[in-house]
Amino acid sequence: MIKAIIFDLNGVFIQGPYLSDRFKERFGVPAEDFLPVLKEIMEKVRKPEAGDCFDYWKPYLKKWGVVLGREQFFDFWFKEEKPVPKMVELAKQLKQKGIKLFLLSNNLLERTNYYRENFPFLEQLFDKIYYSWQTGFVKPDQRAFKKILSDNNLNPQECLYFDNSEENIKAGNGLRIKSFFFKGPDSVRKILEQELV
Repeated sequence: MIKAIIFDLNGVFIQGPYLSDRFKERFGVPAEDFLPVLKEIMEKVRKPEAGDCFDYWKPYLKKWGVVLGREQFFDFWFKEEKPVPKMVELAKQLKQKGIKLFLLSNNLLERTNYYRENFPFLEQLFDKIYYSWQTGFVKPDQRAFKKILSDNNLNPQECLYFDNSEENIKAGNGLRIKSFFFKGPDSVRKILEQELV
């Protein structure tokens, strides 16, 4: 019997245009220059005690001639991100059925603070949100999944997992959590109709 559903956050409940595309469009920074920097910085700031994310970006912004202060930078990054209404509605329905809901997200402190302030429904809908900058476990590290299971006294067979990363899906399946690639709200509904019987 399924007792809990674990979801990825970005790309599933919160979506927005790629930051690399926006930097190219607004500041003329090519994706081939931007993406390696984004990857390098995200690998650091998604972990505990990373310090101020903006400090990592400052030398690159200067190099690219991008004039943005700390607050302007985070506004530019986060304000295009929006909730996915169909997923929010689905989560409400699942919660009403008594299913435990968790978010498992590789994320940074500054973005988490923005979400808490602007998307309070996340804290209301989900039993708990597991951010990598707090736990220290970055997906696809299986310890990220194991923490949810142990914290909430769950067996892998009692959980479903949805993510938009094939690598993370493999990690979930490797622990015998039935894991699915996220293809949109309608696809999730169809899967749940089959699994929640």
